[in-house]
Amino acid sequence: MMTAGEGRLPENIAYFARALRAAGLPVGPGAVVDAVAAVEAAAIGTREDFYWTLHAVFVKRHEHSVIFDQAFRIFWRRRALLEKLIAMMSPIAPGFERPADRPQAGAARVAEAFPTGAREPEKSRETVEFSARLTVSDRELLQGKDFAQMTAAEIAAAKRLVAELSLPDDRVPVRRYLAAATGSRIDARRSFRRSLRTGGALIELAFREHAEKHPPVVALVDISGSMAEYSRLFLHFLHALAEKRRRVSSFVFATRLTNVTRELRARDPDEAMARASALVKDWEGGTRIAHCLAAFNRLWSRRVLGQGAIVLLFTDGLEREVTRDLAFEMDRLQRSCRRLIWLNPLLRFDAFEARAQGIRAMLPHVDEFRAIHNLAAMGDLCRALSAERSAEADPRKWLRKVA
Repeated sequence: MMTAGEGRLPENIAYFARALRAAGLPVGPGAVVDAVAAVEAAAIGTREDFYWTLHAVFVKRHEHSVIFDQAFRIFWRRRALLEKLIAMMSPIAPGFERPADRPQAGAARVAEAFPTGAREPEKSRETVEFSARLTVSDRELLQGKDFAQMTAAEIAAAKRLVAELSLPDDRVPVRRYLAAATGSRIDARRSFRRSLRTGGALIELAFREHAEKHPPVVALVDISGSMAEYSRLFLHFLHALAEKRRRVSSFVFATRLTNVTRELRARDPDEAMARASALVKDWEGGTRIAHCLAAFNRLWSRRVLGQGAIVLLFTDGLEREVTRDLAFEMDRLQRSCRRLIWLNPLLRFDAFEARAQGIRAMLPHVDEFRAIHNLAAMGDLCRALSAERSAEADPRKWLRKVA
């Protein structure tokens, strides 16, 4: 049986809380006191009990569970991390190639939160500095870095850059008319009113033209487990888009559909994300694309898809159960909007092929198929929203490759 007084456990819990705070979790001194008291009260006997006791105290939001899990494994198995760092710095024998492991979500932020040395005061050592002049700037590196591999500081910088993106200025004409200086359509009422100034001796023609508005943008964002690291920054993009354009509707889905349009209208982006997270019940859950599209087409399509709306479908297309309903609902969605743009982070891989049944069922019913996994791809999306259909984003070429 483990007690808090043995083995300097309270001090280690304080160091662990400090690492969590550096990784981005809101952990204060009060939480450290509560964690020590919880460990003493729970009479911890196993590693799993210790994990969930600290989890109950330090994790306040569902999206923080990934960071906590990574931090717990690294901090309480310090020797394993040290061996990995030594292995990465050691030279590799000729003829031996280490397999490239795909980093887990949040691993970069957690690794950055831990110091490289022991927790004791470090001895003075010689440091080597490298000059970064005449090299690529940090901003350019951030533009091309994958969202899933960003550190906490890089994510904060990315949020600021998302707010500064040059948003599209596309406009579509509506039936309402506005006064114009010149044009081909005469405004008879305004012309006769002007003639009253001269007693009808001179008629000064007035003109009018169709008014123009930004088309509505409707976003359907996949927040399942495989998309969580990408969907958060994409929601920040939608928040910035909603600040500059009036008609932006945002929906998130995993196993159910949730309308978060009102929550994303909060002025502060962090507050908007907190409201949306509190409303969503299936964050990082499974994937039911057909079911959620059916709910959108039945309940929301007639409300938000009028006046030439553009739909942004943000998902990897990895449906759990592929049936005829998926193709039917995709076809119905495409017929209800002006353009349907599918944004898939899997396109960042050079070896990507449309072999999954869900992807093959959805591709014939989209107008454009684009990759979005970093800030550069978001910039391309902004330019694509105000342009015509691009041949580079034609979804049919992916089907031809598989065929």
